[in-house]
Amino acid sequence: MRHPADSDAWKMFDTTHLQFSSEPRNVRLGLAADGFNPFGMLSTTHSTWPVMLVPYNLPPWLCMKRSSLILSLVIPGPKSPGIAIDVYLQPLVEELRELWDVGVEAYDASSKNVFQLHVALMWTVHDFPAYADVSGWSTKGKFACPCCASVTDSKYLKNGRKFCYMGHRRWLGSDHEFRKEDTLFDGFTDMQVAPVPPVASDIIVDTETLLTRCLGKKCREKYNKRKRGEANQCVWKKRSIFFTLPYWKDHKLRHNLDVMHIEKNVMDNILGTLLNVKDWTKDNYKARLDLAEMGIRRELHLQRKGDDKYMIPPACFHMTALEKDGFLQVLRDVKVPDGYASNISRRVNLKERKIYGLKSHDNHILMQQLLPIALRGSLPSHVIRPLMKLACFFRKICSKTLTVLDIASAEADIAVTLCELEKIFPPSFFTVMVHLVMHLATEARIGGPVQYRWMYPIERYLSRLKSYVRNRAAPEGCIAEGYIVEECLTFCSRYMEGVETIFSRPTRTMEESTGAVSSVALESRELTQAHRYVLFNSENIYQFRE
Repeated sequence: MRHPADSDAWKMFDTTHLQFSSEPRNVRLGLAADGFNPFGMLSTTHSTWPVMLVPYNLPPWLCMKRSSLILSLVIPGPKSPGIAIDVYLQPLVEELRELWDVGVEAYDASSKNVFQLHVALMWTVHDFPAYADVSGWSTKGKFACPCCASVTDSKYLKNGRKFCYMGHRRWLGSDHEFRKEDTLFDGFTDMQVAPVPPVASDIIVDTETLLTRCLGKKCREKYNKRKRGEANQCVWKKRSIFFTLPYWKDHKLRHNLDVMHIEKNVMDNILGTLLNVKDWTKDNYKARLDLAEMGIRRELHLQRKGDDKYMIPPACFHMTALEKDGFLQVLRDVKVPDGYASNISRRVNLKERKIYGLKSHDNHILMQQLLPIALRGSLPSHVIRPLMKLACFFRKICSKTLTVLDIASAEADIAVTLCELEKIFPPSFFTVMVHLVMHLATEARIGGPVQYRWMYPIERYLSRLKSYVRNRAAPEGCIAEGYIVEECLTFCSRYMEGVETIFSRPTRTMEESTGAVSSVALESRELTQAHRYVLFNSENIYQFRE
């Protein structure tokens, strides 16, 4: 698989809608939305939400380029729309329904004739909080996993006051040795079968079942009021607005798990726990109390030291000061090719023994390339081995070309890897983002390569939109009058109108990186724009500008 057209979801949609698939010129789209602050890292809290469309009919080298993305609408803010995002998406959904039912006349330059072009929305791509707003499935609490839905295996940690998501032994063979081991996992043997993957992520769980399984007294009272018509709001999330599209229920994959944010969160958990960074580590005082509460791993329980003092025994994944220095020194000495990654060595603080300020792509490089190398000699082999297997898993599913056999083996291997991690790290380590790793290979088998279904191109697109906002230090009075909202919409609307400028070109070409600098001939309009840019941004003429 090299393109979404090679995936099971695409082929299944073709067989279901033969009339649509019989015309190869019909367009298939993906939808992505995310919020960002267009005014920099200032005290101003503002969230603008562009909604973008990705045309999947283009070849791989053009599909996810910034020039190919369609900025369909902008949700102004200043706050996140939340589950009310459907109000803003309604005009777009109506146009998508019209493009499916009626279509639009288009001109084919190759055959020189006019034909009726139809459009179908294939799926959506969001980070996990936006996943909940768009799909309607709550990504918090007991049933936070949208793939496992109502059979999510979760446990509430009383001392940590949060849910952990373990139970990965369900995906192992029925005769696997891990099945009967109890104290090394959650204290119970697990002979459950793996949950059947839902047809899609929009699962409407029976309300009565949820009430009996997870809801407290207050939620029951709210639901009963809703049934009696005494409440204006229901405690449940809404149903996705995309179900109004006549073909939406026929998709095999409707909402994608974002590999970029999942990989970043998993990497943050690993680094914070291995380096024992305060407020980052998942192994702390409360985590040890939860181990005692569950009655597992007695060697890690708190040990009394004096009358009112307790000592946290070292775990197998704890590094000594020398091991931390060796691990961080490897990352400090790393030199990568130009454009491959940012300067990770600048993020390493040897004095405080921690890493700070990592971007999403930095975590991507660390997980897949640098972590297995840096960990050698710093931890026992039974700790390093599953972490290396986890790195190999991410490298495999992020390949440009996927094979069905490789993905099938990755689905089986990741279950064993997560179970091995359950034997090493405390339950608090297994947040919902760590659990979602279990479903990434399955979605890759259904939807194709992850490069077409993650947020990296979208985030870079948002960075470009952010650069169009010049007045980032507006006075408070302007903020109160809504001036910030107006300016952000103005710059975004100019971008939507297709205003091409010299600054839309890449800042550095491949020839310049290799030393072969090529000259660019500027038109008069572009030369004027470049001249104005220098006048307004050069520090040498600051006094004249003042």
